[in-house]
Amino acid sequence: MVNIFVLFPKQEQARSIRNLLVRNGFEVTAACVTGAQIMQRAESLEDGLVVCGYKFVDMVSSELREYLPTGFKMIVLAPQTNLEFFDLQGMEYLPMPLKPQLLLEKVRQVVDTMLARQKEKKHKPRQRTREELEIIEEVKALLMKNNRITEQEAHEYIQRRSMNSGVGLIEMAKMIRDSYTY
Repeated sequence: MVNIFVLFPKQEQARSIRNLLVRNGFEVTAACVTGAQIMQRAESLEDGLVVCGYKFVDMVSSELREYLPTGFKMIVLAPQTNLEFFDLQGMEYLPMPLKPQLLLEKVRQVVDTMLARQKEKKHKPRQRTREELEIIEEVKALLMKNNRITEQEAHEYIQRRSMNSGVGLIEMAKMIRDSYTY
């Protein structure tokens, strides 16, 4: 799921855009009127999408972009003349007056890209630290020496014990190492 935030200086505008998105199948996390509200809600998140105007009570869109986590995307709705003064790097832009279908297409495009990235990240195996790799190598060496088995067999043994007990590979390696040191 992608957290979608709507941010406009007037509550009616924020509600209107939120309602448009909700009616078309998007789940909107919050509709806000200040950049500070968005920053507070985005604080604990890695990514999300902010659909907003270019200027708010407390800041402008380019300032907000700097404060958000890097995984956040922005779609800025503003008249062409106002955008000449803003740095739109890292932001999508849609001209005003707004064509609802154009907004929906852009939101769908950004959300699909973010969901694909989340899925890719979820399926990507976590990189082990050097310390964790050293523990695994140490335990494999212990198993190879004491049980006269190959490195592959030692690794499979650690994996099998890990899966059978429902404990992570590193934790199992530590447990095996501890059993040999006593």
